[in-house]
Amino acid sequence: MANLQEMIDSARTALDERVRQMVAWHFDPATGCPFWLEFAKDRLGWDPRDRIGGFSDLTRLPAFEDEWLRGGPVRRWVPKGLADKPIYVFETGGTTGLPKSRINADDFRIDYAEFSKSLPDEFFPPGSDWLHLGPSGPRRLRLAIEYLAQVRGGICFSIDLDPRWVIKLLKRGHYEEAERYKQHCLDQALTILKAHRGIRCLFATPKLLEGLCERTSLKKHRISGVFCGGTEMTPEFHRFAREELLEGAYFAATYGNTLMGLACHKPFDPADNYAIIYYPPQPRAVLEVRNPDNLEETVEYGETGRGVLTTLTKEFFMPRFAERDACEREPPIDLYPWDGVRNVRPFQDASSGSVTVGVY
Repeated sequence: MANLQEMIDSARTALDERVRQMVAWHFDPATGCPFWLEFAKDRLGWDPRDRIGGFSDLTRLPAFEDEWLRGGPVRRWVPKGLADKPIYVFETGGTTGLPKSRINADDFRIDYAEFSKSLPDEFFPPGSDWLHLGPSGPRRLRLAIEYLAQVRGGICFSIDLDPRWVIKLLKRGHYEEAERYKQHCLDQALTILKAHRGIRCLFATPKLLEGLCERTSLKKHRISGVFCGGTEMTPEFHRFAREELLEGAYFAATYGNTLMGLACHKPFDPADNYAIIYYPPQPRAVLEVRNPDNLEETVEYGETGRGVLTTLTKEFFMPRFAERDACEREPPIDLYPWDGVRNVRPFQDASSGSVTVGVY
């Protein structure tokens, strides 16, 4: 069996090959998307296919800018090689301004089919139905959880939840009304759980999971597997969920967003002191932890920095995007022989004192 360093080297070789393939695809006039073809012509003046031979060469391209994904026409992001496929458009997060949009054809299915392999059948029984208790609407999450249930042979039931309405209520100081809306969402969930006894698996955000468990028992409803994600996912909540909420159900923590896809969690280890440790779906996406004051500098293992994301799929090429999250850099492990991140949380902008809210 290969040792960890050999697996790290092999993963890096696979990543470099992935970069070459995706650059060749996105900058080929026959298959590339209009945005990148025009970008190479008007902004670069050179062909990236000639100069980018691996992951480290992506620094030759400017860092991806947030504003490029706001507004239309959204078809400028559809690669010519995928022009005949049905296209989805998903919006990121729950902010109330002009949202970022990302096109999708099959990426969300690929992400969640791969993630499904990390779920133990003992707790997420094949053929069991699911309940999705989280954001719906233009976010990809609802469709993705539905597909995850389908991959595992089940059916997914969902609730209606508009996080933008909650944000508006909170900004106006209408906290009681926001709580009523939360209870409205939980009412929907309880109605579904009572009516459909085949549900064994649950996706929920931390706040909604806690709210649901305040009103009912997961064990009573025979929920054996809980898939949970959100920026409120702290070590404190992780401990609370395992010790107080789950009643023996398996806890699968997740970190994901519309731009990256879905990361897998490191299997629970008491030595990690309930830290939530994730590994991105490399080589489809790479998450580096960089110095917030110098995004060209990678921090040391265990140090805190800002997440910088690179996405490498045929549908979407996004080099070196500064995420809205802070985290600690984690070393590779046998299961995921590339860098991971610990305790992802909203990034604190030291210059403005504002917190940028993450996704989900």
